[in-house]
Amino acid sequence: MTGPLAQEITQLLTAAFAPEHLAVINDSASHSGHMGDDGTGESHFTVEISSAAFAGVSRVQRQRLVNGALGDIPGQRVHALAIKARAPGE
Repeated sequence: MTGPLAQEITQLLTAAFAPEHLAVINDSASHSGHMGDDGTGESHFTVEISSAAFAGVSRVQRQRLVNGALGDIPGQRVHALAIKARAPGE
């Protein structure tokens, strides 16, 4: 079952990048009791995304694009966000 924050992340990234592949993986259970665990069960995520929008774009810029599309989620509403952003065929 996907929580409301994971659903919001999925919606925002789908709207921004029309990805070929998108996986929003909730890693929060692995970090239970650690720093940043706020008890919501939605504090740590991994995003795997493949989109034509990332073709010819550096890894750092891809990270910035994803973070920008997510607004206040990274760093404010989510403690940790691992981003694996690729262009199709990579």
